[in-house]
Amino acid sequence: MVGEGQTVTLASVDAGQDLKSRLAAMGLLPKTPVTVVRNGGHGPFVVSVRDSRVVLGRGVADKIKVI
Repeated sequence: MVGEGQTVTLASVDAGQDLKSRLAAMGLLPKTPVTVVRNGGHGPFVVSVRDSRVVLGRGVADKIKVI
């Protein structure tokens, strides 16, 4: 679990090719720095990546592995 304001590096996505492609189109690629904007423990997960904000559902966010 990553807290609000923390910056991490996306390591991998444990999902099928469709979801990987959709996330890649949003800029969520391996080795990309990602800053957590909102992580209240429930509701959407908001991250900042490449000067954009991306809203992810909890199920999708759980498939993203970071370092």
